Amino acid sequence: MRFRDGVTVSAATPTLTLDVALVGGGIMSATLGTFLQQIEPGWSIGLFENLKRAGLESSDPWNNAGTGHSALCELNYSPAGPDGSVDPKKALGINEQFQLTRQFYSWAVSQSVVKEPQSFIHPLPHMSFVIGEDNRRYLKTRHDSLSANTLFDTMEYTEDLDQIREWAPLVSEGRTHKNVAASRVVGGTDVDFGALSSQLVDSLAAKGADVRFEHRVTNIARSGSGWRLTVKNKVSAQTFFVDAKFVFVGAGGGALPLLQKSGIDEIKGFGGFPVSGEFLRCTNEEVINRHEAKVYGQASVGAPPMSVPHLDTRYVDGKKALMFGPYGGFSPKFLKTGKLWDLPGSVRTSNLVPMLAVAKDNLDLVKYLVTELMKTRNQQMEAMREYYPAANLQDWELITAGQRVQVIKKDPKKGGVLQFGTEVIASADGSISGLLGASPGASTATPIMLGLLKRCFPNQFAGWEDKLKEMVPTLGHTLNQDSALYQQTKESTDRVLHLA
Repeated sequence: MRFRDGVTVSAATPTLTLDVALVGGGIMSATLGTFLQQIEPGWSIGLFENLKRAGLESSDPWNNAGTGHSALCELNYSPAGPDGSVDPKKALGINEQFQLTRQFYSWAVSQSVVKEPQSFIHPLPHMSFVIGEDNRRYLKTRHDSLSANTLFDTMEYTEDLDQIREWAPLVSEGRTHKNVAASRVVGGTDVDFGALSSQLVDSLAAKGADVRFEHRVTNIARSGSGWRLTVKNKVSAQTFFVDAKFVFVGAGGGALPLLQKSGIDEIKGFGGFPVSGEFLRCTNEEVINRHEAKVYGQASVGAPPMSVPHLDTRYVDGKKALMFGPYGGFSPKFLKTGKLWDLPGSVRTSNLVPMLAVAKDNLDLVKYLVTELMKTRNQQMEAMREYYPAANLQDWELITAGQRVQVIKKDPKKGGVLQFGTEVIASADGSISGLLGASPGASTATPIMLGLLKRCFPNQFAGWEDKLKEMVPTLGHTLNQDSALYQQTKESTDRVLHLA
């Protein structure tokens, strides 16, 4: 008998044998599991989630994931260059990715893999709103750059406060400063990724996958040509092994330590920097019902891109809600339900230099987080009043958002860099993979998982393409370069998802 990561194992410990083991019950594992179940229906799949149901951690709409990120309103995806110009390339890439995601949703609804679309997706205008001459000039340049492209050709722009009042009454209410500008795309969406994850996982289980909640994976180690997972049943406190040919670690912030335990070379040099946050959530139904948009602004100087302020309508479990934030914070936990030892426990000799380099080069981020932590409730309200001048303190409650673990990776020049996107890690033989990072995250789960399948199963992928194209018809096409195909695809998905 011996102890491993706080659990007891012995020669008599039972073993479950699987083709595929999915660690975590969020949108990434749910999406990958759905693809695999369709293209290889004979494979045995197991999913192990630490919490009581799927989608409760990073995919939960109150834990950051709540926008169909398609770069329509998120200004950090189209920053101004040194000469003031705006390169649309990144925004176009993200929007192309979300088009694939929409098609996957449409397939899932049409095949009754998920319930009616209103259970997880709603049409919602996406707006950008800025204050001041420099920001106004930037937003106009951004609009001109993006709207020249097929994917953004419905984007509107205005500097007229009366027009902004029609688009988003709360933004203009009580505003005397008129040096403002806004852009809008009516055809945006709001996605409840928690509800979607839960439905996809339920469908996996109904079709034969072994789904286990309140089961924590404590270790991953090589076992022959595959992997052995040590799993603890949190209810019974019993431990068992899972032997799997392929493992995907979709555990949000918990992915880094598990991939480190696997010992694969590809994770060496990677670290993580956790950023926590808070939101103000509206409790006044009259105020909630007067706002029907996602309104994104500019990030504060020194703030990380994922801290862009937004006055954000969301639909959570089918009910309309309104929030503002996020306000930055810091906790060494890698998950909202994690441990204080997560950050120091992730330090290795292989990632020490990158982590120290990032700490040295990101003092402005540290300063921002400290400043955010010290803000009083009134100061938090003042930040919101830049976007909703008439906001009343009594109408809002403070809630804690989820943890995001930003990727730290080696850099030949700086020693290490802090990334604000997502990073797919895979072993050389493709037998284990995991996802690190955050935004745009959930909204691009479909293309990320399609890319993972191609990377980890290069010999099988060509034989899967026909089935995958039934699920995502424009796979391999660039919609921005084919306006007719884009319009046809959009009309089709809008009709199925009830977005028109």
